[in-house]
Amino acid sequence: MSFALGQRWISDTESDLGLGTVVALEGRMVTLLFPATGDNRLFSINEAPLTRVIFNKGDEITAAEGWKMVVTDLEENDGLVTYFGTHSEDGQEAFIREPMLDHQIRFNKPQDRLFAGQIDRMEQFVTRFLCQQQRHAMQKNPLRALQGPRAGLIPHQLYIANEVGRRHAPRVLLADEVGLGKTIEAGHILHQQLLSGRAERVLIIVPETLQHQWLVEMLRRFNLRFALFDEERCVEALADCDNPFESEQLVICSLDLLRKKRRFDQALEAPWDLMVVDEAHHLEWSEDTPSRAYQVVEGLAEQVPGVLLLTATPDQLGHQSHFARLRLLDPDRFYDYDAFLKEEQAYQSVAQAAEGLLEQRALNNEELDALNALLASDTLASQLEAIQAGDTATRDKLLRDLLDRHGTGRMLFRNTRAGVSGFTERRLNRHPVALPKQYATAIKVNNMFGTTAVPAAQKVINNLYPEKLYQQFEGESGNGSWWQFDPRIDWLMAFLKAHRSKKVLVIASQAATALQLEEALRTREGIAASVFHEGMSILERDKAAAYFAQMEGGAQVLICSEIGSEGRNFQFAQDLVMFDLPQNPDLLEQRIGRLDRIGQTETVQIHVPYIEDSAQQQLLEWFDRGMDAFEHNCPGGHLIHSEFGDEVIEVLAGNNTDLEGLIARTAERAAEHKAAMEAGRDRLLEINSNGGKAADALVAALAEADDDTDFISFMLKLWDVIGVHQDDRGENAVVLRPTEQMLFPSYPGLPEDGVSVTFDRETALSRDDFQFITPAHPMVAAGIDLVTSSDTGCTGVSLLKNKALPAGTLFLELIYIAEAVAPAEVQLGRFLPPTPIRLLMDKSGKDLGQNIDFDAFNRQLTPLNRHTGSKLVSASQGVLHPLIAAAEKQVAEQLASLASDAERAMERELGAELERLTALKQVNPNIRDTELDALREQMNLARSHLARAQIQLDAIRLIVVTPE
Repeated sequence: MSFALGQRWISDTESDLGLGTVVALEGRMVTLLFPATGDNRLFSINEAPLTRVIFNKGDEITAAEGWKMVVTDLEENDGLVTYFGTHSEDGQEAFIREPMLDHQIRFNKPQDRLFAGQIDRMEQFVTRFLCQQQRHAMQKNPLRALQGPRAGLIPHQLYIANEVGRRHAPRVLLADEVGLGKTIEAGHILHQQLLSGRAERVLIIVPETLQHQWLVEMLRRFNLRFALFDEERCVEALADCDNPFESEQLVICSLDLLRKKRRFDQALEAPWDLMVVDEAHHLEWSEDTPSRAYQVVEGLAEQVPGVLLLTATPDQLGHQSHFARLRLLDPDRFYDYDAFLKEEQAYQSVAQAAEGLLEQRALNNEELDALNALLASDTLASQLEAIQAGDTATRDKLLRDLLDRHGTGRMLFRNTRAGVSGFTERRLNRHPVALPKQYATAIKVNNMFGTTAVPAAQKVINNLYPEKLYQQFEGESGNGSWWQFDPRIDWLMAFLKAHRSKKVLVIASQAATALQLEEALRTREGIAASVFHEGMSILERDKAAAYFAQMEGGAQVLICSEIGSEGRNFQFAQDLVMFDLPQNPDLLEQRIGRLDRIGQTETVQIHVPYIEDSAQQQLLEWFDRGMDAFEHNCPGGHLIHSEFGDEVIEVLAGNNTDLEGLIARTAERAAEHKAAMEAGRDRLLEINSNGGKAADALVAALAEADDDTDFISFMLKLWDVIGVHQDDRGENAVVLRPTEQMLFPSYPGLPEDGVSVTFDRETALSRDDFQFITPAHPMVAAGIDLVTSSDTGCTGVSLLKNKALPAGTLFLELIYIAEAVAPAEVQLGRFLPPTPIRLLMDKSGKDLGQNIDFDAFNRQLTPLNRHTGSKLVSASQGVLHPLIAAAEKQVAEQLASLASDAERAMERELGAELERLTALKQVNPNIRDTELDALREQMNLARSHLARAQIQLDAIRLIVVTPE
């Protein structure tokens, strides 16, 4: 290296220092001052990681005073360069001596960095191009949002999510039965709305007891970080802004919080794009006296564009309340209850006609009249004849037309277990034990020495959970000795020892009971058990569930308090032990639902150890013989409980001995409810809700996407280039850890102590402590952004060993990005996402990129060190500048073609949807004007932004042919 005072150099290792000036030469050392930052650096002359900055003709340079000049000529004297050109401000001829160049000059353009000798490693150049390709593929993929969540590929869930998630400001009622996944459907819709830019601010309103469940589900399944708002959080948030609800984008709060006028007013003033209301059947309404809860939701629903209401029991408070919830979604459409009833009755014949089409039977006159009234078509008769002849394609089209026009079908989605396949059998196993004398004594003493009359509800608790009563008499000194004599413990230990290979879920009502059960198993038999209760943090619960899910070396048993029956799924296990029974049939179903879910492959074995001739047996008999709640789902359980709950308490308290009469009356009512529900099944609504063949096609497409090994290879390569340590730990998992050698100071989403990730959906479903990596995971976008938003890999120099080409032959590889920037809600990424365009120019200016594949070409190249590469670039500048100019002309033509194709695709896709909805609105008033207006606006904005699409050089690589 030859240095002279006043020369300008840049640091290869600290390019952010800007342009440096040689200020001292002493022996073998050179000192540079970097005026932009005020730093001095001392280097060895022979080994300095520095690159001399010399601009060329045609470059625009900036003087220290701030004016600019395009270089027309340059000359070098005594080691310093003087640049000549025209002054940007007065148009006069001017010159800038090298020491007077602007100190702030950065070499951000790829061609500038290449000519300045800032050459990246070959693998970084390749990775940058792969990142651009992957980002393009991700944004073009319509299924990315559906693929991302940690959820099974359940057809009806995916169909609803795909149908609703693509709408502008969706307003729907999700009313699937318990266990069919309403929360997952809502999460899918939220994820899709947020990822597409249709929504940015979301408010979830839930009962207070479900807040943490929603918080965990949104984070664990969908990587959505919601903030939990209670009164304390609202007070804290006031330090940041006047309205606490504007301090976060994604908020979960309880309905009780919003009952307070001040908090309701603040939530009302905050701008929301989407609102979710869980347990919507609790919103009581009458025309004259709507409840406060209903008024709160109604007020917000009038302001928030998108609304999702969730309920497993839409008719729990009566059909009028069901109408009231639809009224929340569209008050203009559902304005009169009587009119709603008449319309529903009219659609019953349509549903019956749909049933006939499915069964391919001859339709009666009433059904034909209904079809003619709804589908008024000259071809209907011929279509029906074709269907009778076995034409399934015509039948499916006719059904789709009916679905489009069906009453609330576009606003209401309800799946039932009767209409969804994938459930296995449930079997009740009774395990009676004798009442131990310790419990008998405790009960006797409690009855003898009770100073006041014990309420029936308290008697029930004493009778159902005698261990609690015993501990009250025992006091702290006993230290939970009840488990040393309780025969249910003996049975449980014997069962676990006899089934060592089985995973067993045990549920008890209280956290204290769960903890003492774990102690009993550990101390008496050394059985490996994990505990799961409400006193644990989210991370502790994840670890407990993961320990249970681990097939080898994991816990045989997971012992849960009642919270274990909410929000977690363990369908990899088949044995459920109910150490005690809940009094509410909905809680009973929630417990069973942890194992009895879609995805369960074996019969669910329900084990109930109970004390004979006690309240425990009475409650078991009522659930089993009265409601058939163990071996079959009981969707009307809440109605039966509300009707007979008081009688059940009297029987369990010992105040009423007519158990058999209660069971008989309960069974009769349960049969009536079941018959009414079956008679009221709307088959057309169910078809619309489960998706049929369209849902199956979604599952197949997503399963194929899950098997994309190219994506896995890309991510492993990306992490390797960034410098993330990867440790393959088996079980389809990789442990990622940050290192000091990473290219960037931090990696968003990668904690300091590392994280376990998997690309396998089944593994992710069974291991809550693993991150599930798909193209929609935040760590994927973060890794791509780290590379593409920096200079990493935007230059390169490589050698091509090829005997067929003369040594010294040059090729210039240029990667351009075509992009039209638009607000997220325009969703321009569907039509023209940032698109990489690759040109491979030979010395004559011809593009060979169309004929030479990048991967195949790259495999023939070998890397070159930065020093040698810099010399090759300097020697080739006379050839490279004209090639870059020629490439810019060629790529401009490709941009015009891309923008034109994107506009045609947009017009075709959005135009077809607009035409369909406009026609549909004539027969189905569920189509809102705002939905049509939003589509028109989206099309107008898309045209406008596509017309301003631009091209930018993203990376450049010089390839030089060398002899073998």
